[in-house]
Amino acid sequence: MEFCKVFNATTQNLEPGMPVPVVITAYGDRSFTFVTKSPPSSYFLKRAAGIEKGSQTTGKGSTVGRVTMTQIREIAEQKVQDLNAKDVDGACRMLIGSARSMGLEIVE
Repeated sequence: MEFCKVFNATTQNLEPGMPVPVVITAYGDRSFTFVTKSPPSSYFLKRAAGIEKGSQTTGKGSTVGRVTMTQIREIAEQKVQDLNAKDVDGACRMLIGSARSMGLEIVE
């Protein structure tokens, strides 16, 4: 019950319905620690493109939405600490790959 109270207090400023990955460590004396991560890249990409879900057939030329490079850069700046990237440019390249696999078109 204590975890729920602490978790709710920590995440009360986040947007309702936003998926938040959490790493929980529970100890034998009933204490715990947790670390909240940033939401998945797909969540940010779908929100930026204004779509509900990605393409059913990726790589077949069908696109379901568009994302601009400025939106990709904004998402990368939020996600860079949770991604396996050295800098924001590397995170942008990772997000571009995720967007393409979701069926999103990248526009300048």
